[in-house]
Amino acid sequence: MAAPGSRRARAARRRTRRVAASGSDLTDAEWQRILDAWRRCAYCGADGLALQRDCVLPISRGGRYTLENVVPACRSCNASKCNAEVTGWMRRRRLDEPSFLRAWVEIGRELRAPIA
Repeated sequence: MAAPGSRRARAARRRTRRVAASGSDLTDAEWQRILDAWRRCAYCGADGLALQRDCVLPISRGGRYTLENVVPACRSCNASKCNAEVTGWMRRRRLDEPSFLRAWVEIGRELRAPIA
């Protein structure tokens, strides 16, 4: 844990306030559904790694932690994407942007469908 007056602690408090103000409403059950649907890093396809929640549209750019905006990302992709716009970031990293966008739309449809 960072010291209370450190830059890291101040940044963490700002981020906590931004997330709370954004109206984010992702539940643990929804996160589990997202993980089950993707099964690997949404960006690079890395399998077998710990996955983190990543907002496709970053919170700092108006995104929220919601079922439609969150994808699983490996630590490397999540850290390097930071608050970048996803398509530009994928082009710079030479990742398969069209495949990601198709999968994001398709999996998003599945996740929004009513649970039977």
